[in-house]
Amino acid sequence: MSSEMLPSGMETPSVERNEDFNEDQEEKQKPRLDEGTEPISKRQMKKLVKQRQWEEQRELRKQKRKEKRKRKKLERQCQPESSSDGSDRKRIRRQVVSSTLRLVIDCSFDDLMVLKDIKKLHKQIQRCYAENRRALHPVQFYLTSHGGQLKKNMDENDKGWVNWKDIHIKPEHYSELIKKEDLIYLTSDSPNVLKELDESKAYVIGGLVDHNHHKGCTYRQAADHGIDHAQLPLGSFVKMNSRKVLAVNHVFEIILGYLETRDWQEAFFTILPQRKGAVPTNRACDNPSRDKQSARAEGASDGESSDEEHSRSRPDPAQQDRQDKQHHATAKGALCHAGVVRPAA
Repeated sequence: MSSEMLPSGMETPSVERNEDFNEDQEEKQKPRLDEGTEPISKRQMKKLVKQRQWEEQRELRKQKRKEKRKRKKLERQCQPESSSDGSDRKRIRRQVVSSTLRLVIDCSFDDLMVLKDIKKLHKQIQRCYAENRRALHPVQFYLTSHGGQLKKNMDENDKGWVNWKDIHIKPEHYSELIKKEDLIYLTSDSPNVLKELDESKAYVIGGLVDHNHHKGCTYRQAADHGIDHAQLPLGSFVKMNSRKVLAVNHVFEIILGYLETRDWQEAFFTILPQRKGAVPTNRACDNPSRDKQSARAEGASDGESSDEEHSRSRPDPAQQDRQDKQHHATAKGALCHAGVVRPAA
């Protein structure tokens, strides 16, 4: 039977084989992700698919960002002008008035610290820089004798320090940069107490984290260089359970706080950590007097109560005689029973 006589809906097996062969050829000709490379895993395949989707959605993301910017712009236009309470960030920055006071961190104690303490000093300096940048009255910040372990640690862990703004980082000693008559070294060992800050002066903070291993080190350096020295008026306003030696950043922040408020007590209690157990001196002075008064009151009440108890427990004389005779008879009977005393005939 010829192929012309077959129904139109039927196909010969040879035609089917030809179609299968053509499909196989098309599949082979299609570009494959792993063509020319080794077979890739399912995870790699997922990454390639995600990357392709990311590329395809690039324009869509761009359009969304444009719409978001337009929406924010409209919101800003609809909002009223910045509120009068000064909460707007730009408004606050415009109120900043830089102080002429120079604040120096002396980093010449590098050889007295181990690496652990050097890292702590680095963090304290970072804190000082950040606080000075956001202060309402930022000081002229100096970092002197910068080198050794400290510089190496900053290069390794904080490479951005080279881009810090509004700070003078110098390898020289502070005495080479500032006139001696303008210098005042802040040290807790000084007998001089600072009353006010002179913004024409340069105050030096010892960059030393020693855990009280090198007592009087900063005071001796100030004396050796013939520099004026003083301590913060901590004892006049604060009573602490711990020692009065403060961290570098605490001293720095207290000075910034005083420049803003002109109130030592407020500056101290805003900055000092709770672990120091700081209380105002007037409260600390009031507490002992109250304690003494309460102690005297308690003593008086205790005395009264003890007198009452003594009067209540004091026996009647006749009753006391009867008790004594009874006790004597009991003791004599015990001795007779033991054969120590013979009974009377």
